[in-house]
Amino acid sequence: MTKQKKANIPISSFLSDNENYLKQTVGLGVTFDVGIRKFQILDKEIGVLFVNGLCDTNYLIHILEEAVDTNEIRDVEEDTVKLLENRLIHQQVSKVKTMDEVMLQVLSGLVIIFVEGETEAFAIDVRSYPGRTPTEPDTEKVVRGARDGFVENIIVNTGLIRRRIRDPRLRNEIIRVGDRSQTDICITYVQDVANPDLVKIIKKELESIEVDGITMADKTIEEFLVKQGYNPFPLIRYTERPDVAANHLLEGHVLVIVDTSPSVMITPTTYFHHVQHAEEFRQNPAVGTFLRWVRFVGIIFSVFLLPFWLVFVFDPTLLPEKLAFIGPNKMTHLPIILQIIMADIGLEFLRMASIHTPTPLSSATGLISAILIGQIAIDVGLFVPEVILYTAVSMIGIYATPSYELGLGNKLGKLFVIILTGLFHEIGFIIGMTMLILFLTSIKSLQTPYLWPFLPFDWGALKTILLRPSMSSLKVRPSIVHPQNIRRQK
Repeated sequence: MTKQKKANIPISSFLSDNENYLKQTVGLGVTFDVGIRKFQILDKEIGVLFVNGLCDTNYLIHILEEAVDTNEIRDVEEDTVKLLENRLIHQQVSKVKTMDEVMLQVLSGLVIIFVEGETEAFAIDVRSYPGRTPTEPDTEKVVRGARDGFVENIIVNTGLIRRRIRDPRLRNEIIRVGDRSQTDICITYVQDVANPDLVKIIKKELESIEVDGITMADKTIEEFLVKQGYNPFPLIRYTERPDVAANHLLEGHVLVIVDTSPSVMITPTTYFHHVQHAEEFRQNPAVGTFLRWVRFVGIIFSVFLLPFWLVFVFDPTLLPEKLAFIGPNKMTHLPIILQIIMADIGLEFLRMASIHTPTPLSSATGLISAILIGQIAIDVGLFVPEVILYTAVSMIGIYATPSYELGLGNKLGKLFVIILTGLFHEIGFIIGMTMLILFLTSIKSLQTPYLWPFLPFDWGALKTILLRPSMSSLKVRPSIVHPQNIRRQK
């Protein structure tokens, strides 16, 4: 919320004074995209202020035509302002009294109409932001399900949610954050379901933000909202799917929607919110449970496979004879721990390269890197084959994690355990796992325990995590969000 002092300069009854003020503040006449169109209506001079690229040109032309057409009305005793107000048939027309309101509204895409001799101006909402149409998110694709997704327009995003929840108790509260950016942020919740204390906490945190701009959108807001610091694990879940967002609203969560971002923030969240995927709920419960467990195995492998294997490398006597094939069958000049770290960093190089490589070349780059670099590294003795294999399996587990942020957090947790295992062998592995679990236990997201329903233990909620429940059996909302109305079905 902007904290800078406002001058609250009233709108002048002289159009020339308002124009001079706008020249000093928003650069009218210097900034090419800010314009004013002046013309005469009956006995009054009119000024229409607008910003090119933020308002709908067709609506703007229509407004000008409606205003000019009033010149044909000569026999009406009604004053110009009343006559103009009746001619503006657009659905959202309001009045502003200060120049601060004028600047804020016009820079948000509204059209302002000044009338000579009047100390109020009309603000007409004809916003039309540059953007794209809703498409399926690349990171949350499903075989069955909706193909629409959030975009960079906050109005479109709230509409996508409203389309799925046609409840008069659905609330979309707008506040603005950033002294310069004046970014619109929407707090979305269901009034009789969401915990009012949670709504107050989120609103208070957002209103206390004092910063000049929110150019990085939701990520900036997240860091102010949950104050994560150097904790690598995500405390807020992002989604680009309206159906996922709507489902969490009905559970009692609160959404934070930031303009210019195609992602919506879900609050509060636990570790296990980040391992859910919409595909599980687009299949029957048996298939959904199978997909969920495959994903669990991938996440476990992404964190513990490499350090667990490293324990047996340091002490082969712990390994049963039937599992001796897991290697390594030969050694190289480099220590295994160093090979693992180098291979892990090398895969990060490949991931970064694929992101920054033009799309037509990215698949070729990945293929060449995987085949040539990996095989040559083994042939020259830089890596043993087992390091490449287990590092690749671990990386696949990270990519199988539904939440990109959780995958990166798990990766850092894995490196921490690997380093301790490399230094202290099996004792280091035990210490690393224990410290990682204790760290996760200590985390809270907006006063919500991160490892719920394990800690604190909730068997009913734990069953819905281990097994994909049928929709008919979901009769209550998750207790962790403290919903006002706990029951979903009778």
